[in-house]
Amino acid sequence: MTNVEALQLMRSVLAKVAPEADLGEVAAGESLQEALDLDSFDFLTFVIGLAESTGIEIPDRDFAKLSTVEGCVAYLTSAH
Repeated sequence: MTNVEALQLMRSVLAKVAPEADLGEVAAGESLQEALDLDSFDFLTFVIGLAESTGIEIPDRDFAKLSTVEGCVAYLTSAH
């Protein structure tokens, strides 16, 4: 998976979780939860959506790695 594909996937999953959220407004190292006003359930739903869309098993201990745009892209691109 390329960086562009990872970002597209993130946007797609995020649109299902928080349709009003705009990933383009989030700085690469900024917390997704804070920047997009996602509560913990929204974030969990986002992570589950990523896992289901990719087939990647994402253990609880890795959730923090997905908390920023750059972290999420790095995780997704290294897992595929």
